Formats: sequence, C-alpha cells, structure tokens
Amino acid sequence: MAVAVDLNADAGESFGAYVGGLDEEIMRYITSVNVACGLHAGDWCVMRRTVALAARYGVAVGAHPGYPDRQGFGRRDMTMSAAEIGDCVVYQVGALMGFCRAAGVVLSHVKPHGALYNRAARDPAAAAAIAEAVKSVDPGLILFGPAGSALVEAAGALGLRCAAEAFADRAYNSDGTLVDRSRPGALIDDPRWAASRAVRMVIEQRVSPVTGPDLPLAADTICVHGDNPRAVEFARLIREALTGAGVEVRPFARS
Repeated sequence: MAVAVDLNADAGESFGAYVGGLDEEIMRYITSVNVACGLHAGDWCVMRRTVALAARYGVAVGAHPGYPDRQGFGRRDMTMSAAEIGDCVVYQVGALMGFCRAAGVVLSHVKPHGALYNRAARDPAAAAAIAEAVKSVDPGLILFGPAGSALVEAAGALGLRCAAEAFADRAYNSDGTLVDRSRPGALIDDPRWAASRAVRMVIEQRVSPVTGPDLPLAADTICVHGDNPRAVEFARLIREALTGAGVEVRPFARS
C-alpha cells in the first residue's frame, strides 16, 4: 500500500479591510484547508470566499475555531469553562457549515486554532468539550489534533474519526510539544529544511526535537502555517519533496 499523507494550511484569516495570507496561491499545493470562523480572524464574507476557493481547487474544507480574541489572533490563552469552550466551538463550526451548505460543499473536519488547540492538547476537560461539541454538530466530522495529545484521545473516546497532526514549520520540545512561539527557533524559516522534516515525519515517523533524541511521530496530516509570509513556498517545496519521496499527498477526509 502506498504511503499517503494530507497537507493542510490555515486560511481565511483576512477580515474587513485587513488582508492576511495568500489563500488562493496556497490552495494550489494543499489538500485540506482550515478556515477561520470569524472570532480569532476572518469574517462572513471571507468565509464564503475561502470555501469557494477550496471548492475550485478540490481542497477539503475544515472549520478552524479559536478563542474569541481577534486582537491576540487567538494565540493568547483565555479563562473559559469547558461549557463555554464547547458552545464557542459549536457556534463557529455551525457558521462555517452554513457557508459550506450554501456552496454545495461538504464540511470535512475541524481543527482548533492557536491557544485553544494548545490547551486541548494537554487539558483533558477542554479536549473533551471540543470533541463533544464537534460530535454534537455532526458525528461524521473529523477532528484534527496533535499526535499523541489529549484531543486525539478525546476524539477516540467519542468514536470520532481523528487525524493526528504534525508541523513541518515548527520546532518540537523533547516532550513532543511545540516550542513556544516566543522562544528563538520556534519557527523554522528554511523551507527546504521544513520539506526534509516533512518527508522524515511521513517515511520514518520520527522528528528531531530541539534537544534530546528523536521522537516517534505518526502523522496523518502535516500543517503549513498560512500566516507565514513564505507559506506558499513552504507548501510547494513540502509537497514536491513528499511526492518525490513516493508519498501520495491527498485529503485525509478522502482516504
């Protein structure tokens, strides 16, 4: 059986007069897209346009719910109860699902954003709230989460299909968590290095952390951050490297 992996990116992060990301350009190279749902970024017009772009390029569409923190781009943790987190996720997933239905597009997956994603990776209560919210909207939705995380475990406990995610453009700590963005070296700025890491993640199922021995890492989907100014170059080189290594790059939702 051929080795396969999904390649995803965040998009739809513009709002009003503010433009962020090169959504159409990156759609040419990815197989799944995570669309901002209007709270940490995006707005209703951008959501509609991003869904239409994904349909044009045959890219699987997912909701990218985050904390309601536009000023902090959803990257600051917030004190929210599990119930509040669940309601916030239902609100955002439901909004994007409406745009998908209006466009005749199937919503395939949900991937939490930023600080909410990181919290769900380590906090079982937050992870369970997100998984329960996703299942309540549509039990057929796939939940994207960090490989080996509480979010993956919560999805499995509820019978949700889950995709374990790895990051080609982020550094890893020795415990398998991502290096905090505030620390030097957290973001990988060499797209060719990111591409070689992606190939190793898929073929060898391992990653080298900033310190210590290699870590096991089985990835169903690899993320390229869409807000990176060189995101398109990263996505292109990663896809070319994976294909060159004999890896089939396809949407996880269609595997």
